[in-house]
Amino acid sequence: MKTLNQLSVSILLAASVIGAPAFAAVPESSDPIKIVDNNWSSQKVLARVAEQLLEKIGYETEIVPSDSQGQFAAMGLGDLHLQMEIWEGTMNDSFMKEVEAGRMVDLGSHTATTREDWWYPEYMEEICPGLPDWKALNACAEKFAAPETAPKGRYLAGPVDWIKHDKEKIEALDLNFTVVNAGSAAALFGELKSAAARKEPIVLFNWAPNWVGAAFPGKFVEFPAHEKACTEDPEWGINPDKTYDCGSPAGGYLKKGAWSGFEEKWSCGYQLIKNIDFTGPMIDQAAALADVDGMEHDAAAAAWIEKNQEQVTAWMPDCAK
Repeated sequence: MKTLNQLSVSILLAASVIGAPAFAAVPESSDPIKIVDNNWSSQKVLARVAEQLLEKIGYETEIVPSDSQGQFAAMGLGDLHLQMEIWEGTMNDSFMKEVEAGRMVDLGSHTATTREDWWYPEYMEEICPGLPDWKALNACAEKFAAPETAPKGRYLAGPVDWIKHDKEKIEALDLNFTVVNAGSAAALFGELKSAAARKEPIVLFNWAPNWVGAAFPGKFVEFPAHEKACTEDPEWGINPDKTYDCGSPAGGYLKKGAWSGFEEKWSCGYQLIKNIDFTGPMIDQAAALADVDGMEHDAAAAAWIEKNQEQVTAWMPDCAK
């Protein structure tokens, strides 16, 4: 049974498609498609865009919270069914393990490419000359120190389940920094807002596409360029004894993935998800509706659909028309 809030979103969604073609209801199964819900805004909004479009063509859906690593084992078991944002930098190993075992399927990459790494607001270049070079960052590490890390600099990382191997990077590159984990994406960017308002030193985990770069001009720290060997072969790179002596991939993939039984059980929905292709600006817009405009994630998804009706119509597969 839908809640009052869900009914309100449904009404908004219906209003958004007045004048658009009507799509037939074609549910091959009445079982709900369980869509993963992670703890950052673009994923939450994109998951709900998929939810609302699947419901539009007749499917039952359910949004299910999961952490960014455990979700893949759950999808491999069929307990969860769909993830709209699989980031290469933090999720590749867990995702590919399930794909290679035949328990998940790769539904293709979005046009949007990704970057996930250490990042600083632009004003830091006056405080720490030589940025974005990582050696310059390391030379002025004490300027980033906090009471709990002094004399070392403080690197504000994402939640602990966002696996980024920052401690390994610090050790391999002999960085004068200590990792401090934020409890959530909201906490991470709450600290950025506070520091930026005072022009205080901060270096933190960030990613693109995201709304943050538009609100707070800044740059990624430039570590040695990533190659696959960096994470596998200690002899690669500037430290012959350690792996992770490099940055994260620039131009990494952003994929969709599903439980391996998805196509057989919900074939038309499978075609819809394969057709969905978000660009970087689309994702920026989706995240900004929640994080800048303050909309609830369900309402942000409905608003995003309303703003992008032509694109949404183009994604609809023939089986839904």
